Amino acid sequence: MFAIFLNALAVIAGSAIGALARPRLNPKYINVLNTAMGLAALVLGVQVALENMNKTQYPALFIFCLSLGGLLGTVLHLDERMLKATQRISSSNLSEGILAGVLLCCIGTLSMMGPVMSALYGDDTYLMTAATLNLVTMIVIASQYGFGVALTAIVVFAWQGGIFLLAKVSQTFISEELVGEVCLVGGILISAAGLGILNIKDCKTINLLPALLMPFLFYLALHLIR
Repeated sequence: MFAIFLNALAVIAGSAIGALARPRLNPKYINVLNTAMGLAALVLGVQVALENMNKTQYPALFIFCLSLGGLLGTVLHLDERMLKATQRISSSNLSEGILAGVLLCCIGTLSMMGPVMSALYGDDTYLMTAATLNLVTMIVIASQYGFGVALTAIVVFAWQGGIFLLAKVSQTFISEELVGEVCLVGGILISAAGLGILNIKDCKTINLLPALLMPFLFYLALHLIR
């Protein structure tokens, strides 16, 4: 669990460094960083989605996950709740920064297989590498949105900690196939966040976040049936 704490601390440290650098940055440089972040998220999301789409055993599953997750998020008004919550902290579009941080820090092999490897084999290599990447990622994000994006650390800790505990309880439930399905859905959400950062299309990505839970529910149902 130490490496999971380290990932959360890396998010906070990166946010602090980026926030300290922000006042010294000319607005035109912040705009450049914003564009770079949006393009990076867009390309990274497409790459993650395509890579895992070739591995999936259920080619249509991600469509159902996005549809059902999006409907659930819309019914729960997640985007409105997130906006109201972040406006209490900052007048800027903080929710966009937190969303980008959550997706970039939580979705991927390192952040998902890391807790599994740590729980089952005591190997923290993946998690240590993820912490380094999270530090750099949050420096860039905080330089645009401020220290408020440090709230991402709570989600990162809960996400990685939840996967760690799940792997401890059921060693057969967490599989590479399940990780691949979550990464496929997550890659699409990262791309959607990139489109929002670039002001190309507001995909209401926050409302789509429950889609990340749908592969877990699907594989849980398969596990119980078998």
